[in-house]
Amino acid sequence: MVAPVSLPDAQDKAIIAELQRDGRAPYAAIAEAVGLSETAVRNRVKRLTDSGVMQIVAVTDPTQLGFARQAMIGIRVSGALGPVAEALAEMPEVDYVVITAGSYDVLAEVVCESDAHLLELVSDRIRSIDGVRETDTLMYLKLQQQTYAWGVR
Repeated sequence: MVAPVSLPDAQDKAIIAELQRDGRAPYAAIAEAVGLSETAVRNRVKRLTDSGVMQIVAVTDPTQLGFARQAMIGIRVSGALGPVAEALAEMPEVDYVVITAGSYDVLAEVVCESDAHLLELVSDRIRSIDGVRETDTLMYLKLQQQTYAWGVR
């Protein structure tokens, strides 16, 4: 995991806000919106991405790409949480892993091609991770909203 990097000024935040509005915006348009040169914006974006502060990615609808099943899996763990979270993060079907406080120790979002694929993932692979005590699979019926534009502070 990359160590957190403090945002040195409001211009970095303005660049992030512009990219949250449109991740494909050209550097020239961002530069005009935030009052910097195109080169300065390019350098700041590189620094922000290299440091792990942000990523610029294509967000897709898995159902449109042949993945029929999405689910959130709540996992209760015996022992250390880190090794379980790390093992989950290495699985290609897992796109989100968090260590939590509450009913579950770890939450993992998964994207699978079918119910059979989900069954194999949960039954054979996730439950076989050392320390996994219990799983609860919450299958998604409909993705109502997914956003990454929560702004900057």
